[in-house]
Amino acid sequence: MLTRRAALAALLPVPAVAQGRTVTDMAGRRVALPARIGRVVTLGSLPVLNSFVYAMGEGATIVNGLADFARPHWKFQGVFAPQLAAAPPMQLPTREPNVEAILLARPDVVLTMHRESVELLAKRGIAVVFLAWRRPEEVKACMAVLGEVFANPARAAAYTDYFDRTIARVARAVAGAPRPRVLYLQPDTLTQPRLIAEWWIPAAGGASVTDDGRSSESRSFTLEQVVLWDPDILIVTDPRDVAFVQRHTVLARLRAARAGRVLVVPVGAHTWSNRTAEQPLTVLWAASVFHPERMRGIDLAAETAAFYRDIFGHALSDAQVAEILSGTM
Repeated sequence: MLTRRAALAALLPVPAVAQGRTVTDMAGRRVALPARIGRVVTLGSLPVLNSFVYAMGEGATIVNGLADFARPHWKFQGVFAPQLAAAPPMQLPTREPNVEAILLARPDVVLTMHRESVELLAKRGIAVVFLAWRRPEEVKACMAVLGEVFANPARAAAYTDYFDRTIARVARAVAGAPRPRVLYLQPDTLTQPRLIAEWWIPAAGGASVTDDGRSSESRSFTLEQVVLWDPDILIVTDPRDVAFVQRHTVLARLRAARAGRVLVVPVGAHTWSNRTAEQPLTVLWAASVFHPERMRGIDLAAETAAFYRDIFGHALSDAQVAEILSGTM
């Protein structure tokens, strides 16, 4: 038996699409879209997806709020898209789509990283664009797709240009420098949580001790292995992890801990060390802590402010930039 919301949703016509305007998503599907995108639903890893919408300057089009499980940490999501605070979530705690809520929202397009959600929504007449990325070249491919979705390929191209120029600029700065041995980890579980770190660590002039050519998203290891690696730098995602390392009877004796080089990665729209449109900033930040002498001419705070102003379209205060760089939210 249909619920009242489901019955209402069933009566709503699906959004009309303009004839002839189609885009090809990252599953190779041709998706018909209206001439202008004014209402967007994001599904899946919301901070990740939203970061790319912000980079297109379209944060105001997002009509779904963050799901409850995501709310505590993502303070700057509400800065870049203030309407998220009052917007209803449109996915369940399992990250499955709430089809009724999505139909009621009448989105022009749904953006999702979950392949299994695509057909579920498409068969209800909802335009769904599938996005997928794990490596930096795919980040740029994702932006190219969104450039077509929002009918603004020039903005997507400007992001790609910034991305390439930033990575090349860092590469020139750190060329020939000795590479510190770096471990990005969650110390309480002894895991390296994100494959993309195997790209940004070397891009910033470091040597990732967990880079074994893996293709899996995360990697676990033993405490004994960490001791054998004895990295020069530890990178974590939460200030509490620094305290955890300092209190730990074994981790506290690592070279990085003894040198005070347990570093908390910045957090803006998303945690910079994970998959996010902020990835060029990740490389700038990491290079500045791996090779401070080589990056002395880089004002990281100014670079960060310029990124959010020019790419996201949001002018941040000095205090907000400092908060992002501290990673302490």
